[in-house]
Amino acid sequence: MSPSADRRGSRTERVDRLADLVIERELGAMLVTSPVSIEYLTGFTGTNGALIVGEDRRLFVTDPRYREWVADGIEGLEVEILQGDWLKGLAGLIGSKTGIEDGFMTVRVETKLAEHGPAGIELIPSGELVEGLRRVKDPVEIELIAEASKLADQVLGEVLAEGLAGRTEAEVAGVITGRIRQEGGEPSFPPIVAAGPNSASPHAEPSARVIEAGEPVILDLGAKLDGYCSDCTRTVFTGPPDDRAREVYGIVVESNETALSETAAGVGCAALDEVARGVIERAGFGDRFVHGLGHGVGLEVHEEPRLGPRSSEQLLERDVVTIEPGIYIPGELGVRVEDLVLVGESGVETNFSSHSKDLLEVG
Repeated sequence: MSPSADRRGSRTERVDRLADLVIERELGAMLVTSPVSIEYLTGFTGTNGALIVGEDRRLFVTDPRYREWVADGIEGLEVEILQGDWLKGLAGLIGSKTGIEDGFMTVRVETKLAEHGPAGIELIPSGELVEGLRRVKDPVEIELIAEASKLADQVLGEVLAEGLAGRTEAEVAGVITGRIRQEGGEPSFPPIVAAGPNSASPHAEPSARVIEAGEPVILDLGAKLDGYCSDCTRTVFTGPPDDRAREVYGIVVESNETALSETAAGVGCAALDEVARGVIERAGFGDRFVHGLGHGVGLEVHEEPRLGPRSSEQLLERDVVTIEPGIYIPGELGVRVEDLVLVGESGVETNFSSHSKDLLEVG
């Protein structure tokens, strides 16, 4: 059975699991309004939709523009088309004790829902209910992430085989974007191509600067297929690196591999960051690792959990997360190595990033 066919069933199960969580939290219902969560739970990808889920309620709401889209219904859901004032109409459909996605809903929207909702209405921050469901991936999601990763790795391999020196960062980034689209995907984020001193900026934007021979080049890219994202980074060199660059590269790879060896369900996200950061600190570059170790990936390229010093979470089985330590020396060079992995009960179940982490020299 194809992934697209499987997902209809999995979405119905997701809504049912959300309903169980709503009952557990003693809410009357959960109002889901963020487009990504709506897509996760229903498959709807339009610009205006809402989902109301309670113990005995499964209501999808949209406006007349999508009447044809929902004409055949959405499996397991009632459908209502609202005309006129969207928020006023939506407020009339929710109950007095309704959970909301507090990380998405604006104060203006919350105020209007409270104004037009039932007397004594309580809008209760409950975004973690949907975020928790989205965080742990089901088999269909894992398959789609694997396919997106495969596409991104294919494009990266093609670009490296064609050489980097003599091309601008922006040109290489454009080739990456074009190739992903030619293969039926979309970039999951604008690719980063950062060479020479620009590599010392973790989120450098590709520029008109020509990539020169003998430089480090950070390539950070991902593809998006059927809604699901990938994310991978490799640092390569356009000629033999000097001793300093070799040292930095080796430290980052060691940090990455050490963290991967400790990645498993039940491990604290902050503790795993500390493991990777410790390798870099002991090598004398602790102040040059300036971001967290990683993040979750799914329908969005940055999701829960966050792997960083301030995280209070633990890894869960079937989390999909990045492991991406880096060292950035302003005015000189930067190195980042990133793998996208599926967390298993006792270790990394799958590493979706297939490119070698051996030091690579390209033209």
